[in-house]
Amino acid sequence: MFYYISFLRPPPTQAALSGEPILITPQIANDLRTEYYTDVQDIFYSWSLHSPAPSSVITKPVKLTSWRASTMYKEIPVPPPRNVRSGEYWRLILSSGTSRKDQVLSLNDENLGCQPFPVLSDPIFFSARSSKAVKQEQIQRSYALTATNRDHSVIFHIIEQTSFDLDKKIWDSGIGLSSWLIQLHSGMVANTALVSKVKDVLFASKCNILELGAGTGIVAIVLGILRGLLNSPVISGKIITTDLPSALPLLQSNISSSQSLYHPGNAPKGIVASFVSGIDVIVMADVTYNTVSFPALVGTLSRLIMFSMSVAPAKPPLIILGYKERDVAERTLWEMAEKIGIRFEEVAQIPGAVGTPVEVWVGTVLVNT
Repeated sequence: MFYYISFLRPPPTQAALSGEPILITPQIANDLRTEYYTDVQDIFYSWSLHSPAPSSVITKPVKLTSWRASTMYKEIPVPPPRNVRSGEYWRLILSSGTSRKDQVLSLNDENLGCQPFPVLSDPIFFSARSSKAVKQEQIQRSYALTATNRDHSVIFHIIEQTSFDLDKKIWDSGIGLSSWLIQLHSGMVANTALVSKVKDVLFASKCNILELGAGTGIVAIVLGILRGLLNSPVISGKIITTDLPSALPLLQSNISSSQSLYHPGNAPKGIVASFVSGIDVIVMADVTYNTVSFPALVGTLSRLIMFSMSVAPAKPPLIILGYKERDVAERTLWEMAEKIGIRFEEVAQIPGAVGTPVEVWVGTVLVNT
């Protein structure tokens, strides 16, 4: 399980140049915001200049508070940026440490989740004119990944909603699976025959990938970036993401914000598209939280496999599942999948901070499916 710094009370969209502090209520909780961090944790704040001109100005992190679950509803005043001018937009950054690295979530970190994940507010507009306070509805998290064939990190950003819409938040399995995919790309995972097969297929010069329940898009974005780092003169294939209609605008926005990091021939797409040459890999992360939907999920997998094998009979798709147990009844999915000819095998665990790890499973289609 991972812990996330976020805002129980987010900052406003606009603030006056009065020097008055900005009131927020930070929180540290799990992905669903149902379990709170039980230890004492220092939270540091800094300000990042967003506009009017592109800038790398980030103020030095300063301790804001020591967060405790016993005072989780306490409002905390945050001093505004020094020498802020009217018309400027600034983001508020909350992190668990005092360095720039603490403000970015490194998916390569072998101790991923040992500290609560940092958060950035939406830009706050500072104006000489006073206005009615309107709370923000989105937050941002910055992620870094480093590939073995590159000497620098790639940084991308994911927007989440501050509302209780769970399909518009990062979930543990998305982070855990993304971390494992980066390790797989870098050759840092146990090299079993099945894992080698997954690597060969995912990072071939041509690969068609379909993600079910993509949420905010982190897994598809990571795959798009990793495939863009392949040492191949020609990279092709499609990465198609799917989710409920209400989740698609945010999903598409997140995918588009990292457009410059993808190879032109293999950018993720948040739209329905056809795979005329079949599907090579089906990806899922945290799709098991509702056991009532299992028949529909298994039926979807069955139809996708049948379609793919109708156009590429010798090449049934692999299925990669990022899973965190929330109820033991969720594991009936494995039995239901085997009845339609899918056999899952666990290949990794990503431990996180405490409690239940993220498990990575690979499903293969039995020959007689």
